[in-house]
Order: sequence, then C-alpha cells, then structure tokens
Amino acid sequence: QVQLVESGGGLVQAGVSLRLSCAGSGFNFRSYGMGWFRQAPGKERELVATINWSGFNKFEIDSVKGRFTISRDNDENTVYLQINSLKPEDTAVYYCAKAEGDGFRYLPREYDYWGQGTQVTVSS
Repeated sequence: QVQLVESGGGLVQAGVSLRLSCAGSGFNFRSYGMGWFRQAPGKERELVATINWSGFNKFEIDSVKGRFTISRDNDENTVYLQINSLKPEDTAVYYCAKAEGDGFRYLPREYDYWGQGTQVTVSS
C-alpha cells in the first residue's frame, strides 16, 4: 500500500535551517507530483510547495519563497523541503502528500495520500 513517511522536524531556534524528508513507497514515485503542506494550531492546512514528477517544475508560496526549496530524488523515492532562516511563524506540523497526477497541484483535494506529519517548532 502507499506509504509516505516524513522525517527531519524538531525544536529549533529561529534563524537555523532544517531539511525535511518524505520517503514514498507502494507506488511508482517518479510518476507523480508531490507536495508539502503545513498546519499550524488553529489554522487550516496550507500548501507550502509542490513539485512535478521530474522535479523540473516547482512552486512555492510567496510567503516562503526564497527560504523554502522543494526538491526530489526519484532514485531514492524521496521528496525534500529545505527550510532556511526559520521563523517562529513557521511552527506547524508539516505533511507531504502524493498528487493525483504527474504535475504539481495546489489544493489538498488534489492529493490522494498523506504522510503522518512531522512537527517543526521554532523558538524565538
């Protein structure tokens, strides 16, 4: 069955960097777009970044552009989210998700499988 397992979160101080990883299994990883979402306490889940099947096309939301970078390694069945210059407002549970097709997708309903999430907490 399809599994997505995130790792790399933690409790960090503002200004440092983290790299989140998401290992996919149970499907042809290189055929699907992938996305990273986050959900802060009391807020809706929001898209952070998304990437197409090849990794050549990607999208990051304006509020993280320049600090967050999504990438993927299809040989390792893994998608990454590099987060630089972390801010307290980045505190959230970060989820990776598999898109329904090979391109990138913007809406949660366009993703059919989700990981369990990894907590990122940024102290000031």
